[in-house]
Amino acid sequence: MRVADFDYELPEALIAQEALSVRSESRMLVVDRKVGSWTDSSFRNLPGFLRSGDCLVVNNSRVMPARLRGRRRSEGGGAAEVFLTKQVSAGPVRWQALVRPGKKLKVGSTIDFEGASLEVVAEGESGLRTVEFAGMSESEATAWIESHGHVPLPPYIRRDDRSDDRDRYQTIFADPQGSVAAPTAGLHFDDSVVEGLRQKGASIEQITLHVGMGTFQPVSATTVEDHQMHEEWFEVQSASAKAIESADRVIAVGTTSVRTLEHIALMNEGRIKAASGSTKIFITPGFEFQIVGGLLTNFHLPRSTLLMLVAAFAGHGLIMDAYAHAIREKYRFYSYGDCMLIV
Repeated sequence: MRVADFDYELPEALIAQEALSVRSESRMLVVDRKVGSWTDSSFRNLPGFLRSGDCLVVNNSRVMPARLRGRRRSEGGGAAEVFLTKQVSAGPVRWQALVRPGKKLKVGSTIDFEGASLEVVAEGESGLRTVEFAGMSESEATAWIESHGHVPLPPYIRRDDRSDDRDRYQTIFADPQGSVAAPTAGLHFDDSVVEGLRQKGASIEQITLHVGMGTFQPVSATTVEDHQMHEEWFEVQSASAKAIESADRVIAVGTTSVRTLEHIALMNEGRIKAASGSTKIFITPGFEFQIVGGLLTNFHLPRSTLLMLVAAFAGHGLIMDAYAHAIREKYRFYSYGDCMLIV
């Protein structure tokens, strides 16, 4: 398929710049794959669209405050930004990172922050650098990042992060830290909806997939088949695997949950088992889903691998028509936006 087949025009005013004050007040477009229709609703009504025996699978990865702002030690001490993407060693403490301004931050450059300094020790592909925390242990560096780092809001949110983003750009399930972007479908849940699901007889199981920078990677290829998917680390523990395996129907909360579950199924002849590792699974139209029977997801960027996954699950034509409806009805798009339930 052509990547252009997943393009659409979105008015900039529909890109949500703020989180709602109440998580569950998001709008929810409910799409019925079998009938080929949709219904406008609200996320707080989610339990009413599910049934007893359903198992919702949420990604519990916590977003780390990965954006660091400091100053270059040389060349007049200009402003510098480091976006941590992946820790690569504990002693010395080194991370892969994107840096700005990239042309001025070469190997040997030092960036100073309040209470810490980073040295660029290597250059990699796609503008990546390896940076080292000077004179810090792993625990010291981790604590410093937590206290001084900024929330890595996506580039389409055109404002600086604020203190309230530290809470609202995390799901209520967030636990193990490691993502550089939120698993956004989980942002809509609050205690009231969780209680409603419990009363309905639906369960919630947690898995982990640490969202990497690849989630923002534009698809530059002309055809879907030529795109190289990014790699992300996942873990599913034994108790969760057993509960998911025995569920009447599995509702994946977010594309990250879909990718984790279907990756494990491919490795285990259609079964869900405890597992951890990395996945590069690329789900596009024509993919045969073995585990996921329903999907809760946000509205995704044009020409993105996330939109391709959603189209694979519900059908390309139905999803593109549903997106057109969401635009006409002025749904809020992307990370802090509204959501879609596909059953």
